[in-house]
Amino acid sequence: MRLNLDVALCVRATSKLSECTKCVAATDGKIRIDEQLPTFAKGTGVEAAACVGACPTEAFSLSDFSLTEFFFTFVESKVRLVSRKLNIPCLSVLSVEHLISLALACEETVTLDLNDYEEGSHLFNVIEERVDEANFILSSFSDKRLEVNIDNEVPVASEEQRDSKESEEEVSDRRNFLRNTASLKGVVKHKKAFDEAVEADELYEFEIDEAMTQKIRDKHLPDKRKILFTMLKHTPKPDHYEVLAEEDVSFVSQKFVDESCTNCQICYRICPTGALSSNKKFSLIHFDAMLCVKCHLCHDVCEPGSIQLQPGFETKEFFEPTQRTLATFNIKRCNECGNPFTYLGGEQTCPRCLIEEEEAIFLHKNAKKLMGDDNE
Repeated sequence: MRLNLDVALCVRATSKLSECTKCVAATDGKIRIDEQLPTFAKGTGVEAAACVGACPTEAFSLSDFSLTEFFFTFVESKVRLVSRKLNIPCLSVLSVEHLISLALACEETVTLDLNDYEEGSHLFNVIEERVDEANFILSSFSDKRLEVNIDNEVPVASEEQRDSKESEEEVSDRRNFLRNTASLKGVVKHKKAFDEAVEADELYEFEIDEAMTQKIRDKHLPDKRKILFTMLKHTPKPDHYEVLAEEDVSFVSQKFVDESCTNCQICYRICPTGALSSNKKFSLIHFDAMLCVKCHLCHDVCEPGSIQLQPGFETKEFFEPTQRTLATFNIKRCNECGNPFTYLGGEQTCPRCLIEEEEAIFLHKNAKKLMGDDNE
């Protein structure tokens, strides 16, 4: 089972300004950044699986293993134990979103078997931190919890469990579930009516070609977020909502834009999921918190640092997601070129025409100066 990287989904491929290193931190150096993109040895496999659970856009995956199929298979089964001995190559492939969704999807408590991991090791700590975060977030609106098994022996899977096979129709249904009913457009529409329904030392080298560039432009909502949407839809709303500290929630955020924003449009053009968007006139910035995967790309590319994280995340977004307007702009047509631009007051001339005018004045003065020197 080998590690795969879909470069087009990696936020570092979207912009050279991206500072995302979640995969590096999760794998304790098994993945490194080389020429802006993640790099790893061709022999790398399950030992670096923690990057799968860490990547905000699901750029990483393991061959011959689908987290989406695992989720639905697990929920349908009677087993409520997640174990490397039983049903998953490594617990670190599970993100916080997956863990929350598993807890919400099952009536019985889900237990995670950590017996195969050395207590205090990097991998053990990564898994434990994700479980702690998932339980903390669950505690804000549900009585569901995940349990961790460290000291008890885990029974070997029964013959019936090992040999059980799903019909091709069931597998096909799972594979098509997210593609057919939870596309990005479908999720946005659903939100509006949410209450209703190789050699080890040889490295992979990645390059960005034209086909990949087009794929990078496409907006993509990770499957794990679509699964979380589905589970939250079937979860009873709490009597009251809480506000969680921003640093305690790793996979979603709320934002605001300060007065330094120039409406350069980079943030919503570059957002990989469409969490940030605008209208046809580019006169505002919309934000959907539940489409945000907290990849930090919009912050990395914002030159004046106008877009900021709110200090708290409102759990109300889980159940009553709203599209908020972070900024509005006065759009007018330039008196010189006729193109629309963000008007900030004063002369109704776009920045491009102002620059051209300044350059023309400079060249004219310089020419007059040279002519004067020649006359002398």
